[in-house]
Amino acid sequence: MLTRAIPSTGQALPVIGLGTYDVFDVQGTPAEIADRRTILDALTGAGGSVIDTSPMYNRSERIVGDVIADGGDRGDFFLATKVWTTGREAGVEQMRRSAELMQTDVIDLMQVHNLRDTETHMTSIRELQDEGRIRYSGLTHYRADALSNLAEEMRVYRPEFIQINYSLAEQEAARRVLPMAQDMGIAVLINRPYQSGDLFGAVRGRDVPEWASEFAASWGQFFLKFIVGHPAVTCAIPATSKPHHMRDNLEAGFGLLPDEATRQRMIDFIRTL
Repeated sequence: MLTRAIPSTGQALPVIGLGTYDVFDVQGTPAEIADRRTILDALTGAGGSVIDTSPMYNRSERIVGDVIADGGDRGDFFLATKVWTTGREAGVEQMRRSAELMQTDVIDLMQVHNLRDTETHMTSIRELQDEGRIRYSGLTHYRADALSNLAEEMRVYRPEFIQINYSLAEQEAARRVLPMAQDMGIAVLINRPYQSGDLFGAVRGRDVPEWASEFAASWGQFFLKFIVGHPAVTCAIPATSKPHHMRDNLEAGFGLLPDEATRQRMIDFIRTL
């Protein structure tokens, strides 16, 4: 799989990962664990590693931990989660609990979720980094109307990662935040790559255009290749509970990526729908 370097360290990160919002919030029956084990096997089998979750996603952190424990190798995964509360003590306890639920001593990436109490949590995250319990710090949001606030906090707190929404349907991040991340040497995770499925609805009944067939064999790959074709993007994290969708998503991490002219053609195509 294609990789991008994390600017702060040079560590190579595969460009397609896995989001867990909603799809890993399950009871944890043997059948549910087995299904998600298949998804993680597909991820690592294709060379992927990034799993993104959050305490906000209810049972997802626990399920991630249970699935990895069910025959997985912690070393195969880059585990990203978030702190989503207010106050120092509550934040530190939530981060401790996240590590416990995911059955890991070290969390690869801890992100302040939706910029909630950023100053407090970034201080705690950096203390935990000094202790070796967290490797990278990050800030997240999922709405275009929050990007200005995110940009300001990037300047103030200088995280090693940001996580934002960006897709063919939501391109606002390309105007300011993505160039800013490049300039500041900040890695970028992309959520909402399909705009919560709306992009698939827009192309329903249509074939991938012939001019895109050399780099995209499906609409999912078309949408993801647009995203990872941007040089500021480190990894896209589409969520899925279906193994065949996971395998299709992962194919977007291989082969040709669209150049800038082709990416503009993709934008123009979507605008005609």
